[in-house]
Amino acid sequence: MSLIAGTMTKLEVSREVSPYGFFLDGGDRDVLLHYSELTSEIKPGDTVEVFIFFDTEDRIAATMKKPYLTLGETALLMVADVHPRLGCFLEMGLGRQLLLPIRELPELKELHPQIGDHVYVMMEHDKQGRLRARLAGEQELAPLAFHAPDSWLNEWFNARVYKPLQMGTFVIIDGGVLGFGAIGMVHSSERTRLLRLGEEVKVRVSHIREDGRVNLSMVPRKEVGRTDDADRLLAFLKERPGGAMPYSDATPPDIIKQRFGISKSAFKRALGKLMKDGLITQKESWTYLATREDAPAGDDHNHDKR
Repeated sequence: MSLIAGTMTKLEVSREVSPYGFFLDGGDRDVLLHYSELTSEIKPGDTVEVFIFFDTEDRIAATMKKPYLTLGETALLMVADVHPRLGCFLEMGLGRQLLLPIRELPELKELHPQIGDHVYVMMEHDKQGRLRARLAGEQELAPLAFHAPDSWLNEWFNARVYKPLQMGTFVIIDGGVLGFGAIGMVHSSERTRLLRLGEEVKVRVSHIREDGRVNLSMVPRKEVGRTDDADRLLAFLKERPGGAMPYSDATPPDIIKQRFGISKSAFKRALGKLMKDGLITQKESWTYLATREDAPAGDDHNHDKR
């Protein structure tokens, strides 16, 4: 009988040896089922279903505990620990962790998972036959994913990052009762920041493709975003001395992004709405809360047409 680490198999209990546990008949070898690996009472002569793994001394061992995945399977596992040189250790349901090697992680350290994140992985063997994890990609995830329904358009969902790239971030949208999930991408222009591997992020479905995958955004639709941004700018002005701020249409984009966390175009749309509503005025490179004297003039209504 050939015992393969990472698989479930049924073996007969041959004998009990205290203080270790039970030895199972593995054909050409005995396999230890330690007392700590029992989930129910057993005795010699019983047949038990066990998961085969290597113990800390690289010996074949067995457990009656059920892992979250077996050899060749894909699962979403939580990052239990992070080692700067080895990689991530993933919780696999056995009280021991599965290593996701450092070479599987993105080159940019900021994109590495953190403790508590969840990553999609597949269980495989290393060259010595020991168990390790490999990041799941399109080949593993696509067969599990479903086509996003049309009703998802412009709705917000939780998604999990499975491939962070510079040009865009690939995610699996939580499928809820529908099942595994749907594949989507947040283009770099629709991100508000870099997203790390395994991170959960709130995203809006901006487009549903013919193949059932979706384009996503981390920002609201322009008309919704304009109102939200306008409200934030108005609140900011109200807290400023004299109801004034040294930011306007003429302020450089990088300063706008740094100060308010929005693009220059979004900033201008928000200013335009506030001007149209008669709530602000601009003079030179400053923006002011409108006073009662400003309101009847109506001149400010033309600012958003610039």
